Amino acid sequence: MADPPKPAHPQEETVESFHRLYYDSMVWRDTYWQGVETQKTPLDLWIYQEILFELKPDVIVETGTFDGGSALYLATICDLMGTGKVITVDLEIRPYRPKHPRITYVEGYSSTSAEAVAKVRTGIGQSQKVMVILDSDHSQSHVLEELKTYSGMVTVGQYLIVEDSNINGHPVLEEFGPGPMEALNIFLRESHNFEIDPSREKFYLTFNPRGFLKRR
Repeated sequence: MADPPKPAHPQEETVESFHRLYYDSMVWRDTYWQGVETQKTPLDLWIYQEILFELKPDVIVETGTFDGGSALYLATICDLMGTGKVITVDLEIRPYRPKHPRITYVEGYSSTSAEAVAKVRTGIGQSQKVMVILDSDHSQSHVLEELKTYSGMVTVGQYLIVEDSNINGHPVLEEFGPGPMEALNIFLRESHNFEIDPSREKFYLTFNPRGFLKRR
């Protein structure tokens, strides 16, 4: 009897299967930095610290604070480098978020509101190097508005990172509907200032496929 046909792309199938297993198990909701929930995969967090040490941004702008775990992680890496600060924006006000001298919270505003954007721009000031991470409302319309709003803040050589582009079937949470990946695709068709950096997906599992954009 002939052997059954082998999958055309066994590596891709293995990565996708593990991605689904990892995501559906919700273990990312059981991942903490210094006791604060991060809602990230450690593989992406490792990539973030590599980017920070390579490029040493003066300011990291984050939309979508949640409990503040990722902001604390980024601020801690800035401590190790001796430079940098984090401005993080969220619609909800949560007094228990961690306090850190390198973190500025912009709370109570949508990330795309005029009030939030003004506060972020004030916090950036005359900083020479700015990196942006988008991780708030994941609907296509909101992410696209964020991309248009915050992409201009990213300085040449730094990153604009679109998080959770793995949802809506890329490859997880198929029922979500158009989200970050779809917004990202529209943005890249309209903007020529950014290019996808696939080297930041070197660990195979990332919640941000095609989402590591480097400013030209």
